[in-house]
Amino acid sequence: MIENLLFELEMAAPQVILGLVNGAFYALLSLGLAIIFGMLNVINFAHGAQFMMGAFVAWMLLAWAGIPYWGALVLAPLIVGAFGVVIERTMIARLYKLDHLYGLLLTFGLALIIEGVFRNQFGSSGLPYAPPAAFNALNIDLPIMFLPGYRVWVVIASLIVCLATWLVIERTKIGAYLRAATERPELVQAFGINVPRMMTLTYGAGVALAAFAGVLAAPIYSVNPAMGANFIITVFAVVVIGGMGSIMGSVVTGFGLGLIEGMARVFYPEASATVVFVIMAIVLLTRPAGLFGRG
Repeated sequence: MIENLLFELEMAAPQVILGLVNGAFYALLSLGLAIIFGMLNVINFAHGAQFMMGAFVAWMLLAWAGIPYWGALVLAPLIVGAFGVVIERTMIARLYKLDHLYGLLLTFGLALIIEGVFRNQFGSSGLPYAPPAAFNALNIDLPIMFLPGYRVWVVIASLIVCLATWLVIERTKIGAYLRAATERPELVQAFGINVPRMMTLTYGAGVALAAFAGVLAAPIYSVNPAMGANFIITVFAVVVIGGMGSIMGSVVTGFGLGLIEGMARVFYPEASATVVFVIMAIVLLTRPAGLFGRG
């Protein structure tokens, strides 16, 4: 009996940890999506491509400029976020008063263009990006499994960034201005606040979160043009389940669904690829606004 239990734990532990790591990326990506939709009412389908850009910028900084991982963790989100600011000013800002469908179609087209440019330049095969050796100090060697230190760092970094973002939006004056600008932009502008600039920076911040996740992902997954497409559909499901525009919903749901996905790989592997979408269907039938959304 005890031996069977230990064997099941030994089989389940790696998949649970893998699910937690995937959940960290789900949380970061869905957080960026929730910020952009919640504050700007734009469904940013280019989010996966911007995640991929973060990984590629980190690789280029190392390969072409010799800037290591820690520098890329700061510079890549700033560079990709600046790209997002340009996109918002030149294209997305023109669509705020139109139906959501126009923003969805525009960002979907942008995603295809960005992915195509990177595929044409770098090919479809993955590029290696090794994490710093210093993360070996975080390695956890347990009797039932070995946990690489870099994956520990990914979960910790994701939690810190998600919590900090939530605090900024929900507990600071800047966040209050953002929420007010979403509901009553004319009133906020009457107080001397530049609402268009605030919306531009909000989109840039959401894109920077995607790029930050891309840098974290680069040492785990091969850096390739399709890496964003592999995540984005699941991430949209996470956002829908948590509640469109809900910051806390995105974070909690991202980590939770990552763990559920990991457990499904152990106990019912056939359902591991669809369990998130089954949960999404159930939530939409029972709570159309999402678990944390406002009806």
